[in-house]
Amino acid sequence: MMLALFLFLYNQWDAKRAQDAAEKTALELDAQIGEIFVLPDTDNGGEDGEMSALEIDGYDYIGTLTISRYGLELPVMSEWSYAGLKIAPGRYSGSVWTEDLVICGHNYERHFGKLKYLETGDEIIFTDVNGNVFTYQVEEVITLQPTDVEEMLSQESGEWDLTLFTCTVGGQTRVTVRCSLTDG
Repeated sequence: MMLALFLFLYNQWDAKRAQDAAEKTALELDAQIGEIFVLPDTDNGGEDGEMSALEIDGYDYIGTLTISRYGLELPVMSEWSYAGLKIAPGRYSGSVWTEDLVICGHNYERHFGKLKYLETGDEIIFTDVNGNVFTYQVEEVITLQPTDVEEMLSQESGEWDLTLFTCTVGGQTRVTVRCSLTDG
């Protein structure tokens, strides 16, 4: 009983710490977005899909993700890592410029914990560090097995412009949200 209570309290503390870290970083990113300059030969990402990044507290961030339905604005790290997911979601693969961006996040309540409740038509906004805004619409919310890597990355064939995913509680499956780029 005591162990269960300890784990519950630890998880609550860890989620609050992650929320505070993400909010602090999002504020710093908001203050700096659009202040960096893109080199002329990259054309805001260029053919290779490279995305500009800003360093904050030793981590590189490519922009912010806004999920209006839940009032979330989250910084997005340029690369995911287990340590990084304790702070903010991270790019798993792809780019906004090649229309195949995949972002993973921890299932903390104030990170990606509510992804499973998104509905078709919900709006997701990604703002890169150069101030470019990309508006997406949720097309489907599905659950995948952890071994369904090919299906997770199916947008690399051009099927999905943005994919968000997180583990379910207990880590048995992955909640996966597929989105299409809209006109704005």
